[in-house]
Amino acid sequence: MPSLAQLLAAHAPLLVIDAASARVQVGVLGAEGGDRWHASEAEAGIAIFEGFAQLGFNPQNAAAFLFCEGPGSVLGTRTAAMALRTWHMLRARPMFSYQSLALVAHALGRADATIIADARRECWHTQRLGHPLRRRPATELAGPLVMADGFRHWSALPPNVTRTPYDVSDLLARTRETDLHSVTEAPDAFLHEEPSYVTWTPRVHRAPAS
Repeated sequence: MPSLAQLLAAHAPLLVIDAASARVQVGVLGAEGGDRWHASEAEAGIAIFEGFAQLGFNPQNAAAFLFCEGPGSVLGTRTAAMALRTWHMLRARPMFSYQSLALVAHALGRADATIIADARRECWHTQRLGHPLRRRPATELAGPLVMADGFRHWSALPPNVTRTPYDVSDLLARTRETDLHSVTEAPDAFLHEEPSYVTWTPRVHRAPAS
């Protein structure tokens, strides 16, 4: 897993998209600094393209792509992934991903804290330094909990949770030398497991027998 510093040394300019939170953030990073960022709370399909328009950057000029695969907004993340797949199809370039909770955990550097995000159905995505990302029921959450700003939740927040900013430019700067990024050939939203579907046999509707 390469660090951001290694990515920039090999692939600049690097295009970054993070739509995991309600605040969609896009950036253009150069090997020698001069990074440019744009953030918007518009729907991801609008915010991503308007962001690069505001930055005056054509995604076709990127040397590589870096995006957040979640956890977070599945719709936003999949919108970002669709854009990356389209640009990659037009001109193939290296693509890399990172996970939102791991980014926050390493930026904060708190071994005692658990970073959380809503996983629906009274479950939470949880991340601690030195541990894999897990999904836990709300009843198992304990100790200091941290949730990033802009991450939506449907379950009631635990009583011992504190908030932290989700400013991707700052988080990436603070984890520049950390090995957080993975090579990907098919960008998509993170899932703990692939969805399973129940099969059924269709039957012709008939009136009940008299």
